[in-house]
Amino acid sequence: MFSKMLKPLLVLLALLPSLALASDAGMVAAQAGNEAEVVWQAIQQGAEGRTVSESEFHAQLINPQDERLLPLRSDILAPGLALALFGMIAAFAAFIAVNGISKLHDGFSGKMVYRWSKADVAIHWLGAIPCLLLILTGLTLLAGRLIIEPYLGQQAFATMAAIAKPVHDYMAIPFMLGWLLMTVKWAKNQIPAKYDIAWFMVVGGYINFGPFKGKHPDAGFANAGEKLWFWAFALFGGVISASGVILLFPEYVEPSRSLSLLSLIIHGAAAIIICAFSIVHIFMATVMSEGGMECMVSGYCDENWAKQHHNVWYDEIKANGELKYKE
Repeated sequence: MFSKMLKPLLVLLALLPSLALASDAGMVAAQAGNEAEVVWQAIQQGAEGRTVSESEFHAQLINPQDERLLPLRSDILAPGLALALFGMIAAFAAFIAVNGISKLHDGFSGKMVYRWSKADVAIHWLGAIPCLLLILTGLTLLAGRLIIEPYLGQQAFATMAAIAKPVHDYMAIPFMLGWLLMTVKWAKNQIPAKYDIAWFMVVGGYINFGPFKGKHPDAGFANAGEKLWFWAFALFGGVISASGVILLFPEYVEPSRSLSLLSLIIHGAAAIIICAFSIVHIFMATVMSEGGMECMVSGYCDENWAKQHHNVWYDEIKANGELKYKE
């Protein structure tokens, strides 16, 4: 009997150290949780730490603005970029379905007039191809969780994002080079003129019904719409390039955490504008304007296209003896 009573007591005595340790662990965990909360609050209030980093801003552990500004990226910029791409495509598709394209009233002449040099054509595609890839990869990275993951699944989105990231990074360099060359080389032909207002008043003559039908407003080497696109590209392309350099090369720029976050937001906002303008530009050049795409393929345009869409420029080169035909 005595041995039966003694056995449970011995087991209990053996377990006492473990129970004590468990109690201490619970207290340590609770204390650790409290300490972590205190440390986090201190960091939010600007407490500095120590690190081996030699960056000017290494002492700032976090950016207290992150929690307030990051939702702007996911809640506004992401759907905004998706809308700029798919919304503009849908709008132009509907417009062409109702209005039709802008045809050459006198048809193709068969005579090709020199308009762009081979260097200009090369510069155009140097900027255009990376721009398209940057829009698509940027859309994947910024809005993928909104427009890809719900339909294709998390794994498919993760794979697409993993591909999009290096493509986006590598295409940034030729885009910035193309942007710089286009901005410097083409600016002289993009100066606003008085007749540009009349061009906007009749929507460039691209409307095929009502009082706008058959209108052919004056236009120089670049019409008013092309000038608007150029200056938007020059301005916001510069914003995208500058913010992109900060995001792509932080080891050289050494931005503060506030500047990094601001660059991320500005980069996305500028991308929305560039994306919307790019869709307009692509539709106008490839679908809307009959004969327009040839300009950036061969550098030549049909003579009737030049007369109809850029009459001031055509008259000037003809009067100056600069009119050259493709042999």
